[in-house]
Amino acid sequence: MEDPFLNYFALGLLFFVVIVLVYGMIAIHDIPARIAHARHHPHADAIHAAGWISLFLLHVLWPFLWIWAMMYQPDRGWGFAHKPGEPASPEEAVAELQELRHRMAEIEARLEIGDRAAQLSKGKPRAAVESPGPSGSVDEASAPAAEGADSKSRGARR
Repeated sequence: MEDPFLNYFALGLLFFVVIVLVYGMIAIHDIPARIAHARHHPHADAIHAAGWISLFLLHVLWPFLWIWAMMYQPDRGWGFAHKPGEPASPEEAVAELQELRHRMAEIEARLEIGDRAAQLSKGKPRAAVESPGPSGSVDEASAPAAEGADSKSRGARR
């Protein structure tokens, strides 16, 4: 009383399930290669070959292939080329450097004016304190005063 139709149906269903599982595994392992191809990845062929190798190595390499394929961006490459806020070209970098030097010179000039004003308010202009005597050297009597004024102005700058 065995029904041959049910036996053949079960055998056909078994083959269908095995074929779908094999195809599914191959399709899943091809995902990183498809991502790499869609992103015009420079190593797309290597990712595709490594996907097949991963299929035979019990899927050990597959997560790393996914990461490798996802790292490359079509618009910015590997993501290290340009960061927001950084100059995109050497010309922009030079222009930014010149602007920073100009700003630094302005700040130093303001600080120098402030130091001179502080020294003038104390009653001793810096040029008079450090002026050389008749022998061409700084007076020994005015040298300690000059050193004290310099240390005070340095402290004010800090």
